[in-house]
Amino acid sequence: MERTQLDLTDEALRRLIEQPSYAAQLLTIAARLLQMDASAAMDDATLRRAMNIAIDAVLANLPEAVRETALERAESHLPDLAGVTRGEAALRLRAAAEVL
Repeated sequence: MERTQLDLTDEALRRLIEQPSYAAQLLTIAARLLQMDASAAMDDATLRRAMNIAIDAVLANLPEAVRETALERAESHLPDLAGVTRGEAALRLRAAAEVL
């Protein structure tokens, strides 16, 4: 007989696969924070603050190895944000998150 309902394990795996990676989540949260003051100029300190908040929100309860890997992946995909507004930086971070 053919199964018509997913069991709990199948459903949990489906949800896990559909979730963005931790690295993508970091960039997405940082983008949301930057978007709050979209017209302001972007600078390194602002990016660091946004990323630190994202790190605390996403990675705080994960094992060290997972945190390090996610952070390395996110940092390796950071786009050039020099000379742009925070709104433009947010757009670039979201685009980078999509490929993670």
